[in-house]
Amino acid sequence: MKLGIIGLPLSGKSTIFEALTCVRGGDPSQKASRRSDQRIGMVRVMDERVGFLSEMYQPKKTIYAQVEYLLPSQIISGGPSTSENAIWNQVRVCDALIHVIGNFKGDTGIKPTPEKDFQSLDEEMILNDLVVVEKRIERIELDRKRGQGKNNEEYSLLQSCRELLEDGGSIHSNPDIASAPVLKGFTFLSAKPRLVIINNDDEDQALPEFQSIPEKNEMLVVRGRLEMEIAAMSPEERKDFLSEYNIEKSALDRIIKESYAILNLISFFTVGEDEVKAWTIKKDLSALNAAGAIHSDIEKGFIRAETLSFDNLKKYGSFREAKKAGRVRLEGKEYSVQDGDIINFRFNV
Repeated sequence: MKLGIIGLPLSGKSTIFEALTCVRGGDPSQKASRRSDQRIGMVRVMDERVGFLSEMYQPKKTIYAQVEYLLPSQIISGGPSTSENAIWNQVRVCDALIHVIGNFKGDTGIKPTPEKDFQSLDEEMILNDLVVVEKRIERIELDRKRGQGKNNEEYSLLQSCRELLEDGGSIHSNPDIASAPVLKGFTFLSAKPRLVIINNDDEDQALPEFQSIPEKNEMLVVRGRLEMEIAAMSPEERKDFLSEYNIEKSALDRIIKESYAILNLISFFTVGEDEVKAWTIKKDLSALNAAGAIHSDIEKGFIRAETLSFDNLKKYGSFREAKKAGRVRLEGKEYSVQDGDIINFRFNV
């Protein structure tokens, strides 16, 4: 999965990116790179269940899930409007957005206005989507006059989008419209799930007051500069610092957790002597489709999914003992894979 980091200038987007990807700390579990127009960070999801399974099976390879975070370039030649469009085009490919809102005075000493800042960028995305919708509606109507394709479903959905956007609402506020397959190719900005990060001063853990809480947007308070400093520390220093500042979990852990939540994702595991691996899938995905996430041949030749929950494996101490206790199940194609399932797919091709 890929999440794009957005926000107004000086909101602390780069700080959050560095805290997430541990760029300064040189953490070997993270990778960050820079292209001409953006920075990309590949972040390992440090799931303790993977570590437990690796200890148990002693595989040749242990593969954790990864999350990709994209920070678009803020300096693009061609003037303000060209720059804005280029930035939005960079994050259109993302599955979700992280909207960073600055809630600190910084060097300017100016009192922050987090709600106003949120609304400003929100309106910009809505306007951007409205332009796309209106252009497509005009094109469909022109084609109809020429006696060409009708596109009834698409046209109806676009009309609904226009109504939402003209009223100042985001497409994401209507899940049925936001998830409509026929609209997927438009990559609407306001249709994407969004995590709002309130970037506070070092000593401030409070959520600022909002007159109107952003609809269908998860909010998380992060002390960005402090978290970036923590990311640069050694593991030993980091542990002491987290305790001193009363931080139970790092920004990385909390943001990854919320990234999974807003995208409705879970993890299942495959285990063995060769490899222990975490697989990221949509919640409620069928066993058949989960098999396809591994390989199309497994999906094609699917027979059964031999399934054991991680909690039961941990409780009984081994696959064999869990099987003796009747905790290993044989599930069919329609079985809804659960978070933490350990699955051995039986297939024949």
